[in-house]
Amino acid sequence: MEVKARGLTFDVHEGGPVDGEPVLLLHGFPQDSREFDLMAPRLHAAGLRTYALDQRGCSPGARPGEAAAYTMGSVTADAVAVLDALGVERAHVVGHDWGAQVGWQLAARHPERVRTLTAISVPHPRALALAIRLRPSQSARLAYFRVFRSPIAERLLLARHGMVLKAMLRPIGMRAEQYVAAMREPGRLTAGLNWYRAFNGDDVADLGEVPVPTTYVWSDQDGVVGRTAALRTRDWVRGDYQLVVMRGVSHWVPEQAPRELADAVLARIGV
Repeated sequence: MEVKARGLTFDVHEGGPVDGEPVLLLHGFPQDSREFDLMAPRLHAAGLRTYALDQRGCSPGARPGEAAAYTMGSVTADAVAVLDALGVERAHVVGHDWGAQVGWQLAARHPERVRTLTAISVPHPRALALAIRLRPSQSARLAYFRVFRSPIAERLLLARHGMVLKAMLRPIGMRAEQYVAAMREPGRLTAGLNWYRAFNGDDVADLGEVPVPTTYVWSDQDGVVGRTAALRTRDWVRGDYQLVVMRGVSHWVPEQAPRELADAVLARIGV
């Protein structure tokens, strides 16, 4: 369905019992809401109502051209406005990659809207900032950020039929093809990269502790986030907290280990 919020039109894919507790699903890059397709049926079977949001840049009706429109403040405000438009006062929030970043922002800055948080792959931003200072290896893991912010990023990622994108997503197999195809839509890839181009450390420098019940899911084969950031995330959660470690899994948890992830989400929600 289409949801109008903040002067934009977002695609939201709903599923599960109409009267189930609401779960907001927030995707990352280079994926879209389809990255939750493999795990959502388990949430529905448990009686939960899911709303998978195609975030700013993915929804054709919410694709501003300028990079400055993709700040963390803007994309977080989108999530709040979509909840308002759906008539959802409080939701369980599940976010992966950039979706996890938005989830941390929601839980810290708008805790009254968040029942529980399950953040996947990306840790609390302050824990990540600490790891960058302490561990040169963590900085090295994030070197791709500079490439994605560069003017040549679009050409690089789509060259040779999207070879680089396919290589990034190799652990999810043929499912990568749907995301590479989507990136050929006019403006779609640039919009996704604008999340990186708009990102500013000031957006997270003042982010405080999270008071809501939280699970952080980290995979030990994640090439983006190292162990230090994963372990120190607990320092930034005041609510009940659990670290779930996925063994032998890469960064792409929702599609590589959907059953295990769904179990972690259900355990956090308590159903």
